[in-house]
Amino acid sequence: MELNKYIEHTILSPICTSAQIQKLCEEAKQHQFKAVCVPPFYIRYARQILSDTPIRLVSVVGFPLGYTAIASKVEEVKRAVDEGVDELDMVANISAIKDNKWAHVQNDIDGVTRAAHLHGKTIKVIVEAHLLTNDELRRVCEICCSLGVNYIKTSTGFNADAANAEQVRFIKNCLSGETKIKAAGGIKTKEQAIQLINAGASRLGTSAGLQLIGVLTPEKK
Repeated sequence: MELNKYIEHTILSPICTSAQIQKLCEEAKQHQFKAVCVPPFYIRYARQILSDTPIRLVSVVGFPLGYTAIASKVEEVKRAVDEGVDELDMVANISAIKDNKWAHVQNDIDGVTRAAHLHGKTIKVIVEAHLLTNDELRRVCEICCSLGVNYIKTSTGFNADAANAEQVRFIKNCLSGETKIKAAGGIKTKEQAIQLINAGASRLGTSAGLQLIGVLTPEKK
């Protein structure tokens, strides 16, 4: 299995620097990762480094809490598109989900999806699956599929629970149409990555990409 083709090499630390972004992008180029995922502040810089490569440039919207206003999220999309992003990972409004404000959830996802698709960009919706009940997770997945969301992403990675195969299988059973799954959060080993892919994940968001392909051991990370 060519794990590099699944990996979105990621750094979303609040204290990351341009030197770390350059290192991330150079590693992605060297190992032919599928994508890199960077904070919005570094989209333009990463775009310069990745020019003339097939590597996808990903950034985030409403990150990491998700409860910013819909209009704010849409503006984030527009700014990211202007600066050269290929794909956007938007955090769903988990508070609205928990409060059964499903019309708001739908409008939130719809607004961001339309803004991304208007410019031909891929949209992923982060659902923080481990914070939701099965019924909540199923319903938000159904909304995403009905709106043509490209991927459901399991987690921001900013909470404690790691992505797991059972979670991915559950989401997969909720999906229809062409919506796929991006697993993220605590993916540290090759074995874990393979389990997630076998369960149905098409992308892996991880800061441990070099570990997954065997370039670094966990002890050296």
